[in-house]
Amino acid sequence: MVSSCASRKLVSVLNENEMKVTDYYFDLPQEQIAQDPLEDRSSSRLLVLDKETGEYSHHIFREITEFLKPGDCLVLNNTKVIPARLFGEKEGTQAKIEILLLKRKENDVWETLVKPGKKAKVGTKIIFGGGLLVGEVIDIVEEGNRLIKFTYEGIFEEILDQLGQMPLPPYITHQLKDKNRYQTVYAVHEGSAAAPTAGLHFTKELLKQIEDMGVKIAHVTLHVGLGTFRPVKVENVLDHHMHSEFYVVEEAEAKKVNDTKAAGGRVICVGTTSCRTVESASTEDGILQAKTGWTDIFIYPGYKFKILDALITNFHLPESTLVMLVSALAGRENILAAYNEAIRERYRFFSFGDAMFIADDPQPVKKA
Repeated sequence: MVSSCASRKLVSVLNENEMKVTDYYFDLPQEQIAQDPLEDRSSSRLLVLDKETGEYSHHIFREITEFLKPGDCLVLNNTKVIPARLFGEKEGTQAKIEILLLKRKENDVWETLVKPGKKAKVGTKIIFGGGLLVGEVIDIVEEGNRLIKFTYEGIFEEILDQLGQMPLPPYITHQLKDKNRYQTVYAVHEGSAAAPTAGLHFTKELLKQIEDMGVKIAHVTLHVGLGTFRPVKVENVLDHHMHSEFYVVEEAEAKKVNDTKAAGGRVICVGTTSCRTVESASTEDGILQAKTGWTDIFIYPGYKFKILDALITNFHLPESTLVMLVSALAGRENILAAYNEAIRERYRFFSFGDAMFIADDPQPVKKA
């Protein structure tokens, strides 16, 4: 049963300055935007940030185990990226058309982003793979997106896997050799147009090591849409509108989180998408509900976290909603200082880049 769309949880920010989008700008050298994944997922770098004091230290990602404690709970987003980028030809003219699948509306009807849009009027047919897949534009919706109805023989997912490419962000210009490298090792439920990239640092071996330490692992699902990564084009943060994304929190997973909170353990979200899921599905007094629905939650400074205690995340785009989210957790000044340190230390940024662990007093656990 799908609940009604979660209401937007907008909160008053701490002061006038923190509402300005330009206050979340930083200058990032182009060469620090990671173009390729590392061969060993867990060998990326890790900047550990104390969210209260702003103090930071430098580590390798697999050393995250030194900052986790028995009784903690890691929350992972187990969404799976679909190869959503398709290249086709307009029927009759052979004009090249590129589409990106954004959201499944019905079985064979998808909301899509089409380039160039002027070639995709209602009624236009687009041929993919020599006819393996045919799409017809049936409507033009919000922001010029097209609703496309697909016809094919066989199983849509198998055809998509054969014809589609991974929808890498525009700042990644290199061709991805292995589709699985833009996928977490725990991805299960297909539906995302982008990866929950903080999870790309984990290997199955590292996750087992973490579980063996006495750390619970809870899974939630949020199908990541491109709205999360859309640039903020307004001057005032409050004027930005987040697109809605579909999420699922199962009963058993909610129980792991609630039991952790009740026992005094920390809930550590892996990625901003896990964070947005648990914060959307929680009650005001901090109980995570088993819930299915749509969320357009927008988290920025002034927001009071109900579930999340700590966050594992990548380094995000300047002036993005994701920089605002991490600033809500650790403070804008602390985040920008840590980002500037990462730039000085030549960290790799964005989807295939390095990671941060943001927590209150993140001290390495002494080994016995």
